[in-house]
Amino acid sequence: MQVSIVLQGKGAEVVTVKPRDQVAAVLAVLAEHHIGAVIVSADGQRIDGICSERDIVRALAGHGAAVLDATVDSLMTTRVVTCQPDTTVEELMATMTDHRIRHVPVVVEGSLAGVVSIGDVVKDRIAALEHETQVLHDYIANPF
Repeated sequence: MQVSIVLQGKGAEVVTVKPRDQVAAVLAVLAEHHIGAVIVSADGQRIDGICSERDIVRALAGHGAAVLDATVDSLMTTRVVTCQPDTTVEELMATMTDHRIRHVPVVVEGSLAGVVSIGDVVKDRIAALEHETQVLHDYIANPF
């Protein structure tokens, strides 16, 4: 299965924040949308970075509560791993594992087209395994 199919199921809406937004505001966005990472983009199309809960926790541990008043561009990850809609879910799983990341933006011709999370990948794999199990069950019950 390809990433484009995953996006069709979950939708292509992407929550973004601006690079100069305060970290405290980014935390509010994460909480409001029940997400673990947000794309940082000045224009909503080009990816400037990604900021995850993990990025914020590390900054808090290193610099204390003053981080909440800082801008997100001071702590975001700027080397963002992305994928294409035609990337397979298996390739995406390997990428997420190799880079130890949980959110991968989907890019088409340099523009943001969606985000796939590890939760989306797990949901897809569970659905595929359930389908396979049902097919095998049906075959065993009615082989001809």
